[in-house]
Amino acid sequence: MTWAQVVSLVALVLALAALVVGLVLLRRLPQRAKRTGSGAAAAGAHRQGVPTGPAAFVVNPIKVDDIEGLHTRVLQAAENLGLAEPIWLQTTAEDPGAGQARAALDRGASVVVAAGGDGTVREVASVLAGTQVPMALLPLGTGNLLARNLDLPLENIEALVHTALGGSDHPLDLGWLRPERLTPDDQAPPAQEDSAGQEHIFLVMAGIGFDAQMVAGANDDLKAKMGWLAYFFAGVRHLHGHKSRLRMQVGEGEVRRLRVRSLLFANCGRLPGGIVLLPDAQLDDGWLDVAALDTRGGLIGWASLFGKVLLQGIGIRRSLPAPSSIQFWRGRRVRVVCDQPEPVQVDGDLIDSVNALTVWVQPRGLRVRTR
Repeated sequence: MTWAQVVSLVALVLALAALVVGLVLLRRLPQRAKRTGSGAAAAGAHRQGVPTGPAAFVVNPIKVDDIEGLHTRVLQAAENLGLAEPIWLQTTAEDPGAGQARAALDRGASVVVAAGGDGTVREVASVLAGTQVPMALLPLGTGNLLARNLDLPLENIEALVHTALGGSDHPLDLGWLRPERLTPDDQAPPAQEDSAGQEHIFLVMAGIGFDAQMVAGANDDLKAKMGWLAYFFAGVRHLHGHKSRLRMQVGEGEVRRLRVRSLLFANCGRLPGGIVLLPDAQLDDGWLDVAALDTRGGLIGWASLFGKVLLQGIGIRRSLPAPSSIQFWRGRRVRVVCDQPEPVQVDGDLIDSVNALTVWVQPRGLRVRTR
């Protein structure tokens, strides 16, 4: 084994040790305050103008081991609370949730429950955006990113169902991303975004580069067996991947030249395992938080980056010379042009590689139900 391999191995061990120590420290801290602010809480109980029909459950059957058992639990919970029998709608491969959410609105649902993974949540949210009908969550996927940031009890189905049927409603910002494929003649970001291109909603985080490569490389069988840790193993394969070269403009600010491992756009900042990647991101503050992550020196740089992320999660944020960096910006609209096509992910769902995109925030665009 060469000296470089020895150093890399030691760096990887130190990174894993830092991860373990950080998680232990995080779990000893008091539970973080709900990411919906006090202003949102005051507005949460106000439901005037919201339909008063039954709850509607949009269920991804692939994510449920016992679909009949879950249905029975939902019916029993509604009966115990003195509520009407909920509407039960199952997704299909052809319609992963949007059509069912529209059907729920047409039937006067008072709340639409997204029962599935982050993909189901995104589909339901895209329909409810801009309406007064709240979305509730029954997180059954691998990442369950929004549920984690809302501090929902992921392991307690009974509590989740009761929250969905009888919790309080709070406003939530929404992120939107429009990817583009520029022609070779396009040399700089246009003043306004192209009207063409599909718009993709995200509630937690979108990104370019390493994070999208990690999402693309995660094995479905491994996700089913190991949950979110499958993304960690997928990421290991891309630690030495290429860096993304791009130009970014936040709002009307200067166009910045960046060379990064990942560029992230966040509505909230907490990842699985209690790791806080963007400590300033709030679910209802009307801002997008942008982070550029970079490393140098192979595994030593990655170990340094992991250490920085863990430390900032417990309130320690220092800018020290290191083979890694995290830069932060805030804005309501961000424009990015890449030197070459790059993969993009939104809340863990991969989008085809693109070389330009516009990202913006819809302040308080959705009502979400929590405890």
